[in-house]
Amino acid sequence: MLKKDKEKVIDEVWTEDRIREFLDQLPPAGVNTDFHMLWKAYQGMRAEHFEIFLGLFKAQNRDVNATNNDDQSVLTIALEHSQSGDYVRILRDAGAQ
Repeated sequence: MLKKDKEKVIDEVWTEDRIREFLDQLPPAGVNTDFHMLWKAYQGMRAEHFEIFLGLFKAQNRDVNATNNDDQSVLTIALEHSQSGDYVRILRDAGAQ
């Protein structure tokens, strides 16, 4: 029987330092760094933490409209998700188009 290699974390504490760790995300070869950071943050954070992340992200002059290899931004992808309303608002408030 295979053992899970990662335990599910519930109610993780999201300090600003923890949120900043997402700014150190290195993308796979050929993937836009800014898109990769945004995507990982979108996938891994609650909306309130994602909003803090975007403030830190923009303070580093990063591109909130960065795209993946299919020319999709995180906003474009989020618009396809039924539960992403808060994330869409946060992205748009940060200048995503």
